[in-house]
Amino acid sequence: MKVAIIKYNAGNIMSVDYALQRLGIMATITDDPDLIREADRVIFPGVGEASTTMKFLRERKLDRLIAELKQPVLGICLGLQLMCRHSEEGDTPCIGIFNENIRKFPVTISPENRLKVPHMGWNTVYGLKSSLFDGGLENQYAYFVHSYYATTGAETIALSDYGITFSAALQRDNFYATQFHPEKSGHAGSIIIKNFLEL
Repeated sequence: MKVAIIKYNAGNIMSVDYALQRLGIMATITDDPDLIREADRVIFPGVGEASTTMKFLRERKLDRLIAELKQPVLGICLGLQLMCRHSEEGDTPCIGIFNENIRKFPVTISPENRLKVPHMGWNTVYGLKSSLFDGGLENQYAYFVHSYYATTGAETIALSDYGITFSAALQRDNFYATQFHPEKSGHAGSIIIKNFLEL
């Protein structure tokens, strides 16, 4: 199986590559459009800032390429956010694969309820609606690091809560994305990556 990890100016690519290696997959880290199109699976990871990253993608036409892919695609963290319509981070128009918008966590939910932003650490994921989560993963813990979140809607396939309820994962056609980091989420994360490879 050919797996391509999209190379761009965002962090966390190597940890995704190591997670695939643990499953016996030697991925290609690339920004070459032909190699990405030819891959059986494509992973769009990321840790970074939305506006500068979208500028980088547009300059290289990677935003159009990602939207046109026909094989299963998995966005992770910033990857999920950039696959949505718009991000409040830098008032950024994004790729628009998913119909959700990206908003910043409010620091104050109520006078008694203040949040630490970014949301960082282990949190339960529930309301699972996709074969991506086969294997008894309802209410399992996943690892999050993010200051912005995707709203919920028809494309939400998993939920999590941090002061408010947000989309922990999204799916539309061949496009899947998780706000949490499956490559850092232990055994449950490995199951999710394996499920993605077997879609």
